[in-house]
Amino acid sequence: MTIEANLARVREEVASACRRANRPESSVALMAVSKVHPVEALLEAYAAGQRLFGENRVQEFAGKFPSLSACTDAEYHLIGPLQSNKSTKAAELFHSIDTVDSVKLAQRLDSAAAALGKKLPIYVEVKLSHEESKHGISPDDLPALLSAIAPLENVTAVGLMTVPPWSEDAETARPYFRHLRELRDAQQQLHASLTQLSTGMSNDFAVAIEEGSTCVRIGTAIFGRRISPDQQA
Repeated sequence: MTIEANLARVREEVASACRRANRPESSVALMAVSKVHPVEALLEAYAAGQRLFGENRVQEFAGKFPSLSACTDAEYHLIGPLQSNKSTKAAELFHSIDTVDSVKLAQRLDSAAAALGKKLPIYVEVKLSHEESKHGISPDDLPALLSAIAPLENVTAVGLMTVPPWSEDAETARPYFRHLRELRDAQQQLHASLTQLSTGMSNDFAVAIEEGSTCVRIGTAIFGRRISPDQQA
């Protein structure tokens, strides 16, 4: 299957999930997670009409960026953990940083965005599982972080993001998606800009849509599994 064919299938699956959840298709954005895939894969997806992409590492995307100059209306989000010392480069390369989990990082991004003369949307990543490998702020610390971000002039908290424990059974992710929505709803009374929920991946995005996701992050179902050079025949 080509990337174009995969995108068409995924778009239809997202549309079907929206219909089942009685939501307009326009209420859910499809992010193509292009991390670890070559820039040629992004260009193929762009040619097939895809405009929203997610990348995991600043350095990796910096290497791809020069080849994307013709993709003038594409939007790139950083969806991997960001070290504070890379915040300046991240603010320069990305349209949104979706993994903010500290006041320090938010402040650094604000300063970097100010120097660039841009307004930068950010998502706060919330850790709802107990897995060591997961990143994000605890739900108890979320109100304080959002309050600290609110006065910053060049970054705006527009949503929350989380990654639940992986399971073949998509239903196991539902409590995590629901919890994030409830956190968003509670904080939205104080922070009107907090409208977005970035939840759901290839194996569980239908459940995420049922629980209010506004952006699903799909990688493998679009680009396939990344094969390292030493594995290729």
